Amino acid sequence: MKEPVIPARYDFFAFLARMQYISRWGLMRNTQAENIKEHSLDVAMLAHALVVIRNTFFGGELDPGRAALYAIFHDASEIFTGDMPTPVKHFNPRFKRSFHQLEDRARKKLLAMLPPELTSVYEPLFFFEEQDAQYKPLIKAADKIAALIKCLEEEKSGNLEFKRAGEEHLENLRKSPLPEVIYFLDHFLPGYRLSLDELHLG
Repeated sequence: MKEPVIPARYDFFAFLARMQYISRWGLMRNTQAENIKEHSLDVAMLAHALVVIRNTFFGGELDPGRAALYAIFHDASEIFTGDMPTPVKHFNPRFKRSFHQLEDRARKKLLAMLPPELTSVYEPLFFFEEQDAQYKPLIKAADKIAALIKCLEEEKSGNLEFKRAGEEHLENLRKSPLPEVIYFLDHFLPGYRLSLDELHLG
């Protein structure tokens, strides 16, 4: 009898699905937990918006869809590393370098879980900072805006644990050289401070 052919197994997407189990803000008391899967969607929407704002109002010519894709995968390495609190990550320059090297190894480990024919498609999404550097400041800004929004949501829930972090994020974002970031803060951020009844429902 002919032996059945067992298809090769690739665990790439099964591991990506586990992003929902990696919690953020591990050192802080949360009224509502946030995982990196949720966070990545927030960053993707914000990165897309920042590029649209740049292209519409400030003469940009970047691809909003590409920015969103980069943002979707920007924290995928945390499946293996976990979400490292910022004070720990920046403890000293040597540790920061070592942690970035660890993140790179984690990304490569994930990419190794793909069929070789697909690796070339996903590798640029995992290492865009090297190959498409013009998107890097936008993704970082979107990441910081997402963190600021989380802080505002916690404050609205009466949790003052995030108050100082929110103030610091807002102060740093206000210093951004990217006009699209300032535009977002001026025109879209105020809505996050409102209750449902205060928002415009038409």
